[in-house]
Amino acid sequence: MVRSRTPVVADWFAGEGDDFRLLGTRCSACASVFFPREDALCRNPGCSGGDLVEVPLSRRGRVWSYTDARYRPPDPYVSDRELPWQPYTLIAVELAAERMVVLGQGAPGVRVADLEVGMEVEVVPGVLNEDGDAETGTAWTTWHWRPTGVTA
Repeated sequence: MVRSRTPVVADWFAGEGDDFRLLGTRCSACASVFFPREDALCRNPGCSGGDLVEVPLSRRGRVWSYTDARYRPPDPYVSDRELPWQPYTLIAVELAAERMVVLGQGAPGVRVADLEVGMEVEVVPGVLNEDGDAETGTAWTTWHWRPTGVTA
């Protein structure tokens, strides 16, 4: 048996490899797109609402801003308090087609020094945390941002 893969948040992303996408919703009345997804009502204050339809978001965007997380976030963030804190990269990415900015972690190995505002990045599947052992545990999946043209 292999560690099971479970999304950290259900229905926010789907697929594997080149088919991996963040999932948003689009209002049928005003065409506003939302991420995180909205399933109850249109959040556009100028819209009286409409049906919300799930849509895959763009795979690529441009770095809008970035930083590194040098501190351990408080609970409910999952981290082993027995291990030293390992900083990670946070990237805010503007998706041009959707006209929105989506925040996420950089893929493993992506450092602040590797990034520039305006550079193209792509969304890739990632793992936020693993618990249990390799045979019966869970890999909690999420999304990461990675500069285009980089493979790992």
